[in-house]
Amino acid sequence: MKNIIISLLALLALTASAANKYDNPDTLVVARDGTGEFRNVDDAIEVCRAFMDYHKVIYVKKGVYKEKLIIPSWLTNIEICGEDRDNTVITWDDHANIKTQERPNGMGTFRTYTLKIEGSHITLKNITVENNSARLGQAVALHTEGDCLTFVNCRFLGHQDTVYTGVAGSRQLFNNCYIEGTTDFIFGPGTAWFENCEIRSKADSYITAASTPADQPYGYVFHNCRLTADPNVTKVYLGRPWRDYGYTLFMECELGSHIRPEGWHHWQKNREQTARYLEYRNHGAGADTKNRVGWSRQVTDKEARHITPENVIGKF
Repeated sequence: MKNIIISLLALLALTASAANKYDNPDTLVVARDGTGEFRNVDDAIEVCRAFMDYHKVIYVKKGVYKEKLIIPSWLTNIEICGEDRDNTVITWDDHANIKTQERPNGMGTFRTYTLKIEGSHITLKNITVENNSARLGQAVALHTEGDCLTFVNCRFLGHQDTVYTGVAGSRQLFNNCYIEGTTDFIFGPGTAWFENCEIRSKADSYITAASTPADQPYGYVFHNCRLTADPNVTKVYLGRPWRDYGYTLFMECELGSHIRPEGWHHWQKNREQTARYLEYRNHGAGADTKNRVGWSRQVTDKEARHITPENVIGKF
């Protein structure tokens, strides 16, 4: 009997260890050409263990991955790293006005994402996330809900509503990224620091639409970023408040000539009473502040010393 029990325990241990061979910090490789362990990014996400206490890398080889992805809330400490930023592309093409039998009035903005990140402590590097829909309505490329999300050397491509920071109190860092869009293409209630990013407008419209809660001290901070535009784009606002108390700061950025002299739009008249729209030592053809709206403000040197990544988003 003792030998039988020992054999059963050994079998159970073997079964448990074989339940998920990917339950380790080894890198998973995704390749469309079949040279990796997986052909789709979603398949690699699916094998990751819930609430990992180690760093797991999903390495994605060059290719176009037509996938609508969710990184669920129970996944943490995952890094999705592309082989080549411009040639490793995750793409989808939903937009808000797509009608289905279940949703005859359209699917709405918040179901249109290409990539939705619900988990926390997630990193994306060297990869493109794209919503490739036609300009037929809001179309989100990146939808964030988790906390402590880092994006390094990534591209986010779309038209209206490209990047949605969807949860108040959540924190994101965008470092050396490229973000493009037409209208309100960086929007939401989350807190985000954008460092050394290119923010490219594809139409005469609005860059940001922050909906920062009143009790949240920071919303969007753009530091050392470059605001550029497609040819023939000449009338772009830095932002408009999607909700009262929207917070956006452009700090030591290069503002192109496409930025309107007044800089900001109130969206609705009462929101100019609460909007927190700020600038500090910007430069370039669009940085002249003499004709800015009276309800925006220039940050003082003393205030600027306290506006740091550590104070805005903390250490991840």
